[in-house]
Amino acid sequence: MTTIDIRSAQLDPALGDAAVVAAVAGVAVDQLAPLATRIDHEGHYPLEVMASLARAGAFAGHLRRNGERYGLALGAMHEISRQCGSTGFLTWAHDVCALYLEQSGNPALDGQLLDDHVAGRSFGGTGLSNPMKAFAGIERMLLRARRVAGGYRVSGALPWVSHIGPGQYFGAIASVYRDDQSHSHDIIFLVRCDQQVVLRQCPEFSGMEGTSTWGVRLEDYFVGEDNMIADPARPFIEKIRAAFILLQIGMATGLIQGALDSMRDVEPLLGHVNQFLDDRPDELEAEYLELAGRVARLVGSPFDGSKDYMLDVLDARAQGAELALRATQSALLHQGARGYLINSAPQRRVREAHFAAIVTPAIKHLRSEMARLSREEVPA
Repeated sequence: MTTIDIRSAQLDPALGDAAVVAAVAGVAVDQLAPLATRIDHEGHYPLEVMASLARAGAFAGHLRRNGERYGLALGAMHEISRQCGSTGFLTWAHDVCALYLEQSGNPALDGQLLDDHVAGRSFGGTGLSNPMKAFAGIERMLLRARRVAGGYRVSGALPWVSHIGPGQYFGAIASVYRDDQSHSHDIIFLVRCDQQVVLRQCPEFSGMEGTSTWGVRLEDYFVGEDNMIADPARPFIEKIRAAFILLQIGMATGLIQGALDSMRDVEPLLGHVNQFLDDRPDELEAEYLELAGRVARLVGSPFDGSKDYMLDVLDARAQGAELALRATQSALLHQGARGYLINSAPQRRVREAHFAAIVTPAIKHLRSEMARLSREEVPA
């Protein structure tokens, strides 16, 4: 099997992207696919498979030390999401957490911790759903910080943070307030899920229950230099925002490919009647290939700060979510009653596609941002 260097979290330079993606696909088919129903219905959190995917190189490609190969990262996420959308989402959360660690430039974060993270010896996610919406003027920032000797004290609650648990960690953003309660700036930092952090069970969702999603409460949580990702946070977020969103597209493309697989599976048996359905596999595949071509052009410059590049990323992300909704619904219709069975892959993918459409940034958020950028407005 393809492996990463567990000492330095670097991919073997002799291995091309295709070899790594093939190794990841092998793990996804052999180890992940048999667990997909358990993940979906029982909320199984597949860290054992995530560790195997890490050893195959699934989480290393996008790092600067590996040449910022975002095409490789998206290819790996595609193969994982093709078998299980929940684990595809975990992959994205794990990848963006690695992005925070490496881009922080903080030796306490981008050294051994990053090595362990990418090699699957430790795991962590992201708590930036609320801040991304707050920066867009959709909701208020939920974490507040005050400066103290040696760092900051942070209080507040986030309603859901994924890919976390006791002993794990995630990136978060808090607004810093002065003594007179005026807003100073924002910080982005790493929260370590230790005894100071309260994890609360979330309401049961219609899908994605295997993502270990929790409500999180912080009460005077101390953030020192060792856990600081960026202070202030805004320039850091502006730098990584396109990469953050671009990485999500692998979830959508994997769902689309999985839906196409299900449609073609029944074509020999049901093609004579399925020909009367809209969104046939050849039509959807043509749209998918057009999207894949767009993404292939975008992955070469994930830190392009231009308005036109960001618009292209936002539009591709929206196109992926919208196509995933159509493809997964069409796959269920193509399969008929067998696709409506509770344990069927098409039935599960419909719910996974709904998640891809509402996870931050949701389709409505994406369209709002595209409209704002087109008008060159700045949110309050």
